[in-house]
Amino acid sequence: MSALLVRAVGGPVLVQDAGRPGHAAIGVGSAGAADRASYTLGGRLVGNEPGAAALEVVLGGLEVEADGHVTVCVTGAPAPLEVDGRPEPSGAVLTLRPGQRLRLGTPASGLRSYLSVRGGLELPALLGSRARDTLAGLGPEPVRVGAVLPVGTRAPGEVLVDAVPPSRYDAVPVVRVVRGPRDDWAADPDTLVTRTWRVGGASDRVGLRLEGDPLGVVPGKGELPSEGALRGAVQLPPDGRPVVFGPDHPVTGGYPVIAVVVDADTDRLAQLRPGEELRFRWV
Repeated sequence: MSALLVRAVGGPVLVQDAGRPGHAAIGVGSAGAADRASYTLGGRLVGNEPGAAALEVVLGGLEVEADGHVTVCVTGAPAPLEVDGRPEPSGAVLTLRPGQRLRLGTPASGLRSYLSVRGGLELPALLGSRARDTLAGLGPEPVRVGAVLPVGTRAPGEVLVDAVPPSRYDAVPVVRVVRGPRDDWAADPDTLVTRTWRVGGASDRVGLRLEGDPLGVVPGKGELPSEGALRGAVQLPPDGRPVVFGPDHPVTGGYPVIAVVVDADTDRLAQLRPGEELRFRWV
């Protein structure tokens, strides 16, 4: 069996797949790739079955060495790539020979890149998934220097294209939202869509913590019992600064959900860096 040997890491590197949905009743969230479209594209490019495990890399810095012949592709945030010091395009399907090293630089835009490997990463599964849940501490540990990542042998699909164009991201994305079940807890819910918000430095896979002029909270509402939560829920804490749940969100939450991001747009949120801006639009 081939493997990838981890020689360097920069930002966080996590093993992710399509997640483990269906376990909220026992307190386990779905987790999985934060940018599902980029993760899925990478798996298709290398001919993997749906759900194969890949690496989610934050702001580049990862260097891996091939132990055997390994076919890989990097999607998502367009990190500059080098194979043994030779530049390669992001989005290209590459076959590494034994001993060759692939290095991901810092992407010019976006936050998370996905390193997909033909055959997937063959790590122990928990509840049917190899995804790392950072909130619950489930799944494979974050990838460290010296780690050996076995590569699976099951990849029945063909490699049909050599490369895809790199991802491009608009400077201030406009994210679609629908009204949430507790929008009456905001003094004026429409202020959510009339303001420009900034991604706070404490944002992570659990949620984006937004900064800006706080929303007004209706006084005298009392305490809201915990309710079921989902990815894309926009919570309104007492300080009036919204939090948008990400893939590692808790399965319940006690703050009112005033809006919910359209599911397809949550992938774009996964590529926002702290300090970048975004806006919302009702649909």
